[in-house]
Amino acid sequence: QVQVVESGGGLVQAGGSLRLSCVVSGSTVSNKFTGWYRQAPGKQRELVASISSGGRTNYAESVKGRFTISRDNAKNMVYLQMNSLKLEDTAVYFCQVAWAYEYWGQGTQVTVSS
Repeated sequence: QVQVVESGGGLVQAGGSLRLSCVVSGSTVSNKFTGWYRQAPGKQRELVASISSGGRTNYAESVKGRFTISRDNAKNMVYLQMNSLKLEDTAVYFCQVAWAYEYWGQGTQVTVSS
């Protein structure tokens, strides 16, 4: 059974940084699509950053230059380093692992205050 668990969210002031972690059990993250999504209140879930099965990274325009996604295949973990956080980054952040199936974590809240 595949399980995805996020951690690292919290309350941070604008301009600050947070590092989100995602641990995957029951499957490996290597050679799979792994992504971070977020959902703000009243908005649809959106893709923030991803690493393709081939290792190519992709970012939403709104986070380019501020967020960095990385993956540790040996530890089966995916990270999202978030710098220069803005109020509009406030959301619940979800980790996804996908191949023929997709698995999601329960989400971790990130709140950016002024």
